[in-house]
Amino acid sequence: MTRPRQFDLIAFDWDGTLFDSTALIARCIQAACADLGVPVPSDKDASYVIGMGLVEALQHAAPGLPRERYPELGTRYRHHYFAKQHEIVLFDGTLGMLKALKARNHWLTVATGKSRKGLDEALITVELRGVFDATRTADETASKPNPQMLLELMREFGVEPERTLMIGDTTHDLQLAANAGAASVGVSYGAHEPASFAEFKPLHIAHSVTDLNDWLARHA
Repeated sequence: MTRPRQFDLIAFDWDGTLFDSTALIARCIQAACADLGVPVPSDKDASYVIGMGLVEALQHAAPGLPRERYPELGTRYRHHYFAKQHEIVLFDGTLGMLKALKARNHWLTVATGKSRKGLDEALITVELRGVFDATRTADETASKPNPQMLLELMREFGVEPERTLMIGDTTHDLQLAANAGAASVGVSYGAHEPASFAEFKPLHIAHSVTDLNDWLARHA
């Protein structure tokens, strides 16, 4: 079996990287804050927390809310999100890119701030079961940028950090990779401005799925 040229294990963030959900998540965070009568974060502030675990994200989005009310805020967020998640789709070209990577014998994984329930429902929705070799969510391990979820994936497949690539749309993803000693690629079409990526030294910043697919074909 031919192994890939540089990376054995490729870990993808989910929201804003493979799944076109950034705007919806931000709107649901804002709606949940409005429901509880706390200041509604700006689009920028609501988008910034994407990629974190839900509790950490809500703490940043509603810092003035008493801690004991975060479960209530989380419930309202999930209410708004699950009512609309059927409207979300994969970015154009994502399935073809993943199939090409599988054909080149990469191990494909997901490292996401979503919950296990949320990710499993999304995988069913877009018929992606079987594409990924393993997944980790923020509620079953540590939230980004703690490297635990990526370290667990590397241990599962016996892959060293230098043979691991993390791909994501936020600084949380790129910092996760740096904390795990792995390489990273950023995508500019998700939640964070790509100008904020520089300090994490990504190998590439992709401006579309086509751009990402082309780079992976040449360098991964």
